[in-house]
Amino acid sequence: MSFSKILATWYLDKKRDLPWRKTTNPYYIWLSEIMLQQTRVAQGLPYYEAFTQTFPTVFDLANANEEQVLKLWQGLGYYSRARNLHTTAKYIASELNGIFPTNYNDLLKLKGVGEYTAAAIASFSYNEVVPVVDGNVYRVLARYFDVATDIASAKAKKEFTDLAFEVISKENPALFNQSIMEFGALQCVPKNPNCSICPLNNSCAALALDKVNQLPVKIKKLKVKHRFLNYLYIFDNENKTTINKRTEKGIWHNLYELPLVETEIETSDVEILSLIKSKIENISDIRLLESDAIIHKLTHQHLNIKFWKIKQNNVFENGLDFESLNKFPFPIVLHNFIEKNKF
Repeated sequence: MSFSKILATWYLDKKRDLPWRKTTNPYYIWLSEIMLQQTRVAQGLPYYEAFTQTFPTVFDLANANEEQVLKLWQGLGYYSRARNLHTTAKYIASELNGIFPTNYNDLLKLKGVGEYTAAAIASFSYNEVVPVVDGNVYRVLARYFDVATDIASAKAKKEFTDLAFEVISKENPALFNQSIMEFGALQCVPKNPNCSICPLNNSCAALALDKVNQLPVKIKKLKVKHRFLNYLYIFDNENKTTINKRTEKGIWHNLYELPLVETEIETSDVEILSLIKSKIENISDIRLLESDAIIHKLTHQHLNIKFWKIKQNNVFENGLDFESLNKFPFPIVLHNFIEKNKF
């Protein structure tokens, strides 16, 4: 039995019951693929269900305002995905009459749709013979065929895509793509896979060569930037608070946050206190809520976050009570803090 047929047989027996696998509607497949980028299925599933219930068609998503979309996305991270999702929905609704492009090359032209997502939609919706290559696919192919190319290198994408195209089922590319992705997610896992129950164990090169835990090769290391954020939970004489919208490019673009004092290096609480007092007038009370920073890890950044509660002797022009505050889209670390510190 061929590589692709073994995978397909395994998949039909072991696959998870997921809603986007029960449709060929490109809108639903597009939603699921965007949401599952760098996100575990268990985390993404509730968001997928919320989006499909709130926005059952691409027109519904297109007609929503951005804050509504960001609020529903809150906690899923990588918020540029949500903004691109909304932009593309508006384009498809207004320029394409709600009809998605029907082939890989045209799908690639959509904002926020890269090679992986375009291949997924093209194969799952239209059965186009184009391989989906993600981290799971890299791992399965590297191990099975003993490919030692560094997957972080410039040549890796083409090499693995060409290899995937060689072994993809030309009759049922959608089934092959689903199968190899699921196989990497459930069976050929990154660490200590159970090769004794693997249906490919008689022909896997890595297993025969005792290289399973050495493949795939990934040499490149991410440079992580450390940032130090001190958020100010400020209340006026009417016990209302104030927030800001992050309009600059970078993390959390167009989300809301509390007033912020940021330093480039770790700074003592005494120095931060002095900085706050130099920026905020009429402080009647101020205190650091927790002495230990919350470490919020992003792909390229580790955020060291502290919260200060401040009473200011004035009345905010557009002060917010808790109910109003909770309607805005926040980064999840701020949302969680606000939920735990109701007023």
